[in-house]
This record gives sequence, structure tokens and C-alpha cells, in this order.
Amino acid sequence: MTASQTQATTPIRASRIRRLLLVGRAVMALAILAAIVGQLMTSVAFWTARGDASIPLDLLNFFSFFTIESNVLAMVVLAVLVAAQLGRPRIGRRFDVLVLCATTYMVVTGIVYNTPLRGIELPQGATLGWSNEVLHLVAPVWMLVDWLASRPRQVRFADLAIVAIFPVVWLAYTLLRGPATLDQATGNPYWYPYPFLDPAGYDTGYGGVAIMSAVIAATVLLGGAALVAIARARARRSSAA
Repeated sequence: MTASQTQATTPIRASRIRRLLLVGRAVMALAILAAIVGQLMTSVAFWTARGDASIPLDLLNFFSFFTIESNVLAMVVLAVLVAAQLGRPRIGRRFDVLVLCATTYMVVTGIVYNTPLRGIELPQGATLGWSNEVLHLVAPVWMLVDWLASRPRQVRFADLAIVAIFPVVWLAYTLLRGPATLDQATGNPYWYPYPFLDPAGYDTGYGGVAIMSAVIAATVLLGGAALVAIARARARRSSAA
């Protein structure tokens, strides 16, 4: 293939990728919405059948999971990207940083769930199978693929400080709220969304929680740094081309 032929096919290939991204983003945003709503309906039915005294408390706990919050953010980001491709909002560097945040959180959600958490058994009827896979596997994989296939993002390593804000706030919220929240499933006077944040699960108590929190924080920062490195490498190649 000659240089002129290569130059001619490049815009065609880029156009196809943009169309695929548009369809994929729209489908994934709807899939995340359906997965959250489906799991919420399943959970409400389960809580009601169990005889929980406070469904509002269950709802607050439901939306206190990092998985749910990161998926909601990813859904919003994907919806804005779809709108941008259809010619509405203008995407700038600040939004690129938000995409970096959403992608990092989703990738970390996929890693954490599919390593220490996947094997944990939950009460029969509490989990909607397909929803669980969308939120913990399909959507995280899509966000990573989207990052790799999109135009080079205008992100910097300094943006990792912004990426770290939400996980730190979420962790503080979780650890402060946990000891004062009733677990309606067990009757314990404390509730944590994930077992690795429960001090009762470690011989060293909060020492074990601190170690696991440090591991998760390192995963967030390393994941974000890898995404930034990929984006900057692609930007350099694009500039050189």
C-alpha cells in the first residue's frame, strides 16, 4: 500500500471507530442503567421478604457501595460523550480528567471484585446475576476499551491528585458511618459495604483495614497512572504523525 493510500484509509478507519464508540457508549450507558435499576428492584424485594425494619436504610447502604457510585459516574460520562458525538456539549480538558476518574474507578472496581470478592457467597436471591456481571465486569472492560480506542485524552500525571479525591472521601465516609450503621441482615450494630473494610475480620482490627485501604489506594493510583501514560503516549504519536 502506498503512502497516499494509507492516508486515504486512515480517515475511513477513524470514522468507523467513532461510529463504533458512539454505539458502544450508548449501549453501555443503557446497560449500566438497566443493571442498577434491576439490582435495586431485586434488592428491595429481597429486603421486604426478609422483613427489614428500614428500607430507607437499605437504600442508603445500596448507594454507599463504591461499585454503584462508580457505575453511576461512568453512565453519566458515557451519556455526555454520546451527546458530544451528536454535536451538543463541547468536550475539553476538564471533562477528560472526569473521564480519567470514571475509567480508573471502573477498572479498579473490576480488579477488586474479580480478585478477592468474586468468591464470596451472598444470600440466595439477593443478587441479580446478569446485573452483577455488567457492573463488575462488562462495564469496567468497556471503559478500558473506550479509553484505549478514543482520541488522545488531555490528561497529566498531576491529575492523579484529582483522581484520588473521591476514593479518599468515600473511604472516610464508609469508615465513619460503618460503626454507627445497623446491619439489618445480621443484627450487628455496624455495617460495611465490603468485608475487607470490616475491622472485625482482622486480628489486628483497624490495622488490617489500613493495610487493605493502602493496597486499594495504590491500585487506584497505579491504574490511573497507567491510563495517563497510555493517553500521553498516544498524544505524542498523534503529534508526530
